[in-house]
Amino acid sequence: MHKTPLPRLDLSEETLRTRLLPYCRLRPGQIWDDPRGRHRVACLDATDATAVAALMGRDRAELAIHDPPYNLVAFAERELAEYIAWCGRWIDVTLDALADDASLYVWLGADQRNGFQPLPDFMMLMRAKPMRARSFITMRNQRGYGTARNWMAVRQELLYYTRGNPIFDVRAEYTDIPKILRGYYKSVDGKVTENLERGKSETIRAGNVWVDIQQVFYRLDENVSGCYAQKPLKAIARILAASSAPDGLVLDLFAHSGTTLLAAELAGRRCRSADLDPVFCEIAIRRLEHQRATGRLGWQHGHAFETEGF
Repeated sequence: MHKTPLPRLDLSEETLRTRLLPYCRLRPGQIWDDPRGRHRVACLDATDATAVAALMGRDRAELAIHDPPYNLVAFAERELAEYIAWCGRWIDVTLDALADDASLYVWLGADQRNGFQPLPDFMMLMRAKPMRARSFITMRNQRGYGTARNWMAVRQELLYYTRGNPIFDVRAEYTDIPKILRGYYKSVDGKVTENLERGKSETIRAGNVWVDIQQVFYRLDENVSGCYAQKPLKAIARILAASSAPDGLVLDLFAHSGTTLLAAELAGRRCRSADLDPVFCEIAIRRLEHQRATGRLGWQHGHAFETEGF
């Protein structure tokens, strides 16, 4: 394994991307079909209803998990209003691809240096969509950014919406963290009990604050270098366990490092994934193939194009 990770692809010089493109099997509009018949990956624009319809075929997803770039459209910074309008377009496309009973999870940043945008305006956008807001989840990072004059920013924001009556398996919430705090006394059948006596589990539920999931960094086996702000497999696995059934179909229109695709494979779900960029499509496909061939979840210090000598 090479210890020559790729630099951040969203910030890299175009020459690197030009060199990688010949090794990418998809071009815009093309779809990769999993030879095992489980998944599909497309190179498409998430706002292109026709392209997403081609990816889905007659299928409808019971769950969508999206991690859009927080202030970018196709790697170019946009004004807030333009960014939110763009979000509205891919939300509408997503709604068309979802079943009547479905869940939607969206990772979206809140920049404390810029009025906590784009999160507030995205929330306002979603108020006009035919979905019900269910939860505002926070995943805590071990690392963060900040100065000595402000609270360090260590949270990642995850919005949860539903329509109809989708599945939710509460067992997915249970963590490995043991219960240690007593309290919450109440009378049950004439006997005063506290929460540890009444609980059916010795561990706590994650609820909407996740503190038990490791932020991805270069030392982890699941690391995919070049992919900034990669989401942990454990986080996606938790969502899949809570909001999808075995062999259920999940949609991800921002494949990036392929985390949703791989998590679906490991959880026994089917996935329709896509990305505008052929390089990220290729990384997602190679990550799935890499796991199937080696059992590994990523490349740690290496990267997806090692076999080509990069």
